[in-house]
Amino acid sequence: MRYVVTGGAGFIGSHITEKLVEQGHDIIIIDNLNTGKEKNLELVKNKIEFFKGSILDYKLLDEITQEVNGVFHQAALASVQDSFTKPDEYHQVNVIGTKNIFELSRKNKFKVVYASSSSVYGNPERIPIKESDPKNPFNPYAETKLKDEKMATEYASMGAEIIGLRYFNVFGKRQSKEYAGVIKLFLDQIKNKESPIVNGNGTQFRDFVHVSDVVNANILSMNSEINHAFYNVGTNSSITILDLAKSIINSSGLDLKPKFRDALEGDVDKTLSDITLIEKEIGWRPTIRLEDWLRMIITSEEIDEV
Repeated sequence: MRYVVTGGAGFIGSHITEKLVEQGHDIIIIDNLNTGKEKNLELVKNKIEFFKGSILDYKLLDEITQEVNGVFHQAALASVQDSFTKPDEYHQVNVIGTKNIFELSRKNKFKVVYASSSSVYGNPERIPIKESDPKNPFNPYAETKLKDEKMATEYASMGAEIIGLRYFNVFGKRQSKEYAGVIKLFLDQIKNKESPIVNGNGTQFRDFVHVSDVVNANILSMNSEINHAFYNVGTNSSITILDLAKSIINSSGLDLKPKFRDALEGDVDKTLSDITLIEKEIGWRPTIRLEDWLRMIITSEEIDEV
């Protein structure tokens, strides 16, 4: 098969690319290297086509999506805090850029699996969160993701095949500070023998899902018979940010205590996914536990790769 990965030099995109190459597919990457890094593709650089460009370049997208089987659309601006100061830029990239992908999906007849976000739910009315629950985004980043979902449904009504994956908090190697980076920030602080800095009181809790599990969700969705749907991609388990900080400290063996600072604007209080739907329709389940991964990464030299 021949696939395009937008944002393919980024955190999640590079992992998707590696897996697709491993499976023997022909892969085209488009990435403007705003937050993506060419070194993320070091292992596969001689086995892919790479275009440095933007998803706002409709002509380029049209050219590279001719006769492809599908597009894994991962390119986006993803910092909640930056979205408050750059709302227009976030709309351009996350909404107009995504519209380009959806329009070309209809025109060039390829399937799209794209990165939505659990942020579309805002602070949920109940836990765990089901796909059908109310959507109440309360930061500009989340609003762009909900606009994308509305567009996806509109284009699906016109015959496009589009699956949106609502990622919860993704973690793993190559994570950027811009993308849900609390684990990376804590690990960077531990590497420097500094106390993890907790925003707010630390009682907010998150559903963390490993990037390799996210990759599998993408590929299973692409290979499925489902033409249009939205799925939660999480673990149906959670940990408070304070407990996360303590767990990382304990695994490091350092004599430290968490430090606290003001809560961040636009941060949700709690996330916990109901993954019944994706398990039933796609056959996906998470396989990697956060605690196991943290223990392994902190006690190995691989912590420098996170």
